[in-house]
Amino acid sequence: MPSKKELLDLQFIENRHLLVELAAFLDRIDRHPGEDDYRIEALKRALPILTEDRTDRARAVLDALSDASIEPIPQASFQGAFGAPRPSAADS
Repeated sequence: MPSKKELLDLQFIENRHLLVELAAFLDRIDRHPGEDDYRIEALKRALPILTEDRTDRARAVLDALSDASIEPIPQASFQGAFGAPRPSAADS
């Protein structure tokens, strides 16, 4: 099993890049006109998980960005995913 230093030596630059890329994405969102939608709000709610002292951050982020509904919809209007749960009428 590699040490923390060995993992940092191998993966720090790549993950630094991902963090800077995420910051740049949020900057672009803020510079453009229009209202934020549920996806950016879901992303912002998931970000604090990254700084929590826990060993299951990846699972927690995936859970935060996953649709937990259990009732199937009658018919899909398209094939694809949004990457974050849409707010329900009860959440509005």
